[in-house]
Amino acid sequence: MKVMEKEIFDLVDENDIVIGSADREDFHGDPRMIHRVAHVLIFDSSGELYLQKRSIKKDVQPGKWDTSVGGHVNSGESYEEAAYRELKEELGIEGTVIEFLYRYLHKNDYESEFVSTYRCFWNGAIDIEKDEIDDGRFWSLKAISEADPRKFTPNFLDELERYEKLAGR
Repeated sequence: MKVMEKEIFDLVDENDIVIGSADREDFHGDPRMIHRVAHVLIFDSSGELYLQKRSIKKDVQPGKWDTSVGGHVNSGESYEEAAYRELKEELGIEGTVIEFLYRYLHKNDYESEFVSTYRCFWNGAIDIEKDEIDDGRFWSLKAISEADPRKFTPNFLDELERYEKLAGR
């Protein structure tokens, strides 16, 4: 049986300045408390974007297709450190270089997050973390745009819109 350690995240203000810390469960469900998240968009050599299908057991958006990699930034950790850690933990990816794209504040009725998004290119093996992810595959951007948007997390759709603006699409 896997023992869950308490996850402690930095509490930040609307300028992404650390003003305290709290347990994970204190952040989720209280959008007044802002925490940090790192996302990585993984593209293959043909330009397709890897998406993960969130585990049906997840407390947020279970069973929906989501950003390639996304995870909370632990207290005292940098966004970049979290991105590399999440690549390894969620997909078994090591030895790639990530490129910073942008940072933004994402708010909804459930939570508020400062998100730093990175991009990398990967054609190697992917070993999904079965406790976190039910499935994963590369998608063309056209296939994503033609699919039922209810299949995707709202956070991912927001992320994709930001990426496409950056890419001039």
